Amino acid sequence: MSMKISVVAGSHRGESESARVASYVETVLRGLGVESTYLLDLAGNPLPLWDGGVWSGDAKWGRLWGPIEAELDDSDGLVVVSPEWSGMVPAGLKNFFLLCGSRVLAHKPALIVSVSAGLGGSYPVAELRMSSYKNTRVCYVPDHVIVRNVGGMLKGEKPASEEDASLRARIDYSCRVLLEYARAMGAIRASGRIDLKTYPYGM
Repeated sequence: MSMKISVVAGSHRGESESARVASYVETVLRGLGVESTYLLDLAGNPLPLWDGGVWSGDAKWGRLWGPIEAELDDSDGLVVVSPEWSGMVPAGLKNFFLLCGSRVLAHKPALIVSVSAGLGGSYPVAELRMSSYKNTRVCYVPDHVIVRNVGGMLKGEKPASEEDASLRARIDYSCRVLLEYARAMGAIRASGRIDLKTYPYGM
């Protein structure tokens, strides 16, 4: 089975640690045999805030969102890399999920990777699991990764510490789990049981 996985770097900042981590994860996925990856970096807020033009077919959204939507639609799974800003997911990443609507991520597995400059990082995991799945129907796998003290992690080819080595092993394991979910959930999407026309919104 050929496979494509999308990776979203959810920080608004240029040259962010989240983007660096997302690039590392993309490299891991490639090393595990993923044939195609797509990296979306939200640095600089490339996507305007959601408005009703998304639903009405506004040309602006066709130009800005259309190519991204096509990449996501063609993907079998997703990795969401989010920094923790004041205990929250960045606004641009929440906006991304609003734009996804009810189709492009529906019944596809996703892995959460949270990033913290210190010892935090748990709040984005809880926030994403609590709300971002409702209308997108994205299915977060039970495993997640928290990259704490990110400034000293995932740099260079060899681990800099035992903590770095352990984190790399965890990322490798979690990506392998994601790929197994991606293989299995393809059958769900192909089953004919999914009816997003009648039930476009979650409860």
